[in-house]
Amino acid sequence: MVQNLRVEGMTCTSCKAKVEAILAEVDGVHHVSVDLEKEEAHLETDELLSVEALQKELPQKYKISEKIQEVELSNDSSEEKSKISQLKPLLLILTYITITSLLLHYENWDLKECMLDFMGLFLTVFSFFKFLDLKGFKNSFEMYDPLAKVFPVYGWIYPFIESVLGLMFLLRFKVDIAVWITLFVLSITTIGVTKTLLDKKQISCACLGTALKLPMTEATFIENAIMILMAIFMLIS
Repeated sequence: MVQNLRVEGMTCTSCKAKVEAILAEVDGVHHVSVDLEKEEAHLETDELLSVEALQKELPQKYKISEKIQEVELSNDSSEEKSKISQLKPLLLILTYITITSLLLHYENWDLKECMLDFMGLFLTVFSFFKFLDLKGFKNSFEMYDPLAKVFPVYGWIYPFIESVLGLMFLLRFKVDIAVWITLFVLSITTIGVTKTLLDKKQISCACLGTALKLPMTEATFIENAIMILMAIFMLIS
C-alpha cells in the first residue's frame, strides 16, 4: 500500500534527502518519495504504519501528519513515471559521453584511448552534477555506500575524487594510479548498490547528485559495472 503523509519543517534539498533516508530505513518501508515543495511524503509499505511511529524516527524539527485519503493501492500508480522515463537523463548523458569518446578517435581508432576518454568524461560530468548540491548528494550517498555510512566525510570528498580521477584520465596523467583508485571506489559503491537492489529498497540514486531525481535501479549497477570492467581491461592491457 501507499501512505501519503504531510511533512513540515523541510527547508532545502538536504532536508528532503535526510527525511527520505530516515524513512527508507524504517522496517516495512520499500520506497520513499518526498516532495519538498508540497511538503509531502509518499511511502510504499507492507502495512499501514502509524504516524506516531514514523514521527519518533524523525528529528524534532520535522513534523509528520496524516493526509486525507492516506492509503491508496500501490497498483494505482498511473501518475508515477516509468523507470525508462525516470532514467532518461542518465541514458542521455551516457549516450553523449559515448558518442563524444568515439568521435574523438574516429580517424585514428584506438580502443584503449577511446576508453580512457570515456572514463574521463564519465567521471568529470558525473562529478559536476554532484557539486550542484554537495550536501544533498552526501546525504543520499550515505543511504547505500558502505564507506560513506561509516565515514560521513567520504560523502563530502567523493565528488572531488571523481573530478581528479576524470582529469587524470583525460590528461593521461598517472593513468595506472587512476585506474586502481577508480576500481577501488566504484567496487565499494557497487557493493552498496547491489545490496540495495537485493533488499528491494527503492531509494534515490546519487550518481547524478540531487539535481536530477533518479531511482536506484539495475541501470545504476550496470553503469558502475561498465566502468569497473573498463578499469580491469586497462590493468590487463
